[in-house]
Amino acid sequence: MTQDETTFEEIVSRYYEPLYRFAFSLARHEEDACDLTQETFRQFAAKGHTLRDPTKVKSWLFTLLYRTFIDGHRREKRHPHVDMDTAETELPVSLPNAGEQLDAAAARAALLQVDETFRAPLMLFYLQEHSYQEIADILDLPIGTVMSRLSRGRALLRQLMEDRGITAARSQPLKTPSPP
Repeated sequence: MTQDETTFEEIVSRYYEPLYRFAFSLARHEEDACDLTQETFRQFAAKGHTLRDPTKVKSWLFTLLYRTFIDGHRREKRHPHVDMDTAETELPVSLPNAGEQLDAAAARAALLQVDETFRAPLMLFYLQEHSYQEIADILDLPIGTVMSRLSRGRALLRQLMEDRGITAARSQPLKTPSPP
């Protein structure tokens, strides 16, 4: 990237939080999410100059993070690590309304139970507000597969929420994506 374009520090400042949230949704542990996010920016620092279209930096970073996660996940399956310290860490939530906090905590817990195959598209669409095409590019999937996984993921999440006793009257329904 040239001096006229966005600087590395500006890119980190703009995308660190959304990338971290996505990493946390995938990794489920704060330290792993931090490592994934840091590795994404390390790779961006090393390879960012190869990005041809600077307007695609957001999608490029999310793709890089997701592929880094998948590579690590595959490596861990081949060489599992047994962690003796099973302390559960949580991303702190600070919501103004206690009732909303209960719903948010239940929704987050339910989302973390959804298989990563469906969780990643759900997180990218609903929390990161990516388009179908951007999600397809990030996850390296056909757009129809993205639409199917969003639909199935919403159904799984809805079922998990109902199992936890959260009804549509207490929580807002998930918005249904409109076709591309």
